[in-house]
Amino acid sequence: MSNGEPTGSFGGSHEPAHEPELDPPFDVVEPQSLTCPLVFSSPHSGSIYPSRFLQSARLDAFALRRSEDAFVDQLFAGAQALGAPLIKARFPRAYLDLNREPYELDPRMFDGRLPGFANTRSVRVAGGLGTIARVVGDSQEIYAARLSVDEGIQRIERLYKPYHATLRQLLERSYQQFGIAVLVDCHSMPSAPALVSLGGDKKLKTDFVIGDRYGTSCDKDLVEGLEQAMRRLGYIVQRNKPYAGGFITEHYGAPLNGVHAVQIEVNRALYMDERRIEKLGRFTDVAADLTDVLAALAEATTKRGSPVKTAAE
Repeated sequence: MSNGEPTGSFGGSHEPAHEPELDPPFDVVEPQSLTCPLVFSSPHSGSIYPSRFLQSARLDAFALRRSEDAFVDQLFAGAQALGAPLIKARFPRAYLDLNREPYELDPRMFDGRLPGFANTRSVRVAGGLGTIARVVGDSQEIYAARLSVDEGIQRIERLYKPYHATLRQLLERSYQQFGIAVLVDCHSMPSAPALVSLGGDKKLKTDFVIGDRYGTSCDKDLVEGLEQAMRRLGYIVQRNKPYAGGFITEHYGAPLNGVHAVQIEVNRALYMDERRIEKLGRFTDVAADLTDVLAALAEATTKRGSPVKTAAE
């Protein structure tokens, strides 16, 4: 082993079959010209469910979609017009969760012994929501039987690692060109957790939650500008509650080094029928508002940066 990663096979004698539906595992939508330091990531909007995965599940495809950030990549498609790239997974969160550490794995899910470097004791693993989820929705078990350890490791090698390697490259490119980079991590939230209690029976609907890991992953002024832009359009916004940002925001956000990360959670009831998983008529309006809000963030960020000069220059 080196760098805390596997070098061989674990728990089985054969390598799991490649999933042809997931070739490529993600897409990068590039702008015609890179004109702002934003980089958009949509890690949970993938909707291609490999046939072999469906065969191994005890749930049908519709039930599995309950954990999917349906249509979020389309909500943030304005990234291209802003002059920023958008990376989006093609596989679903129920198959592999990119917003986790690479090896947050639940031993109860696997037939065989996990490698020693696996994080088997995180809160997310305990809740069934590790890198390879055990449950979806209301704690519904996904799999009919245990997976081989090789199966889990190969998903990480073939899907997780290439996605994150590409995301790092996109951020580095923006930083080199602008002297600053801002990762916008794009998510959606069920409408129920988006209700904030006002006391008694009164509830306040939250349209957006901005997560900056309680001020540690992104410059305060950038986050406040983003929040104000949303409020000017009439949206109700919360910060860090109930979602402060996951692994991606925490891992990539390093404001002192010029790389910022902010998570945006969109209330699904704003743009989709949650029961049918279908877009509503106002989907286009919400997408247009998001583009306007993020254009303001792009402008504010661009003003702060300056191209990084290499030693040769």
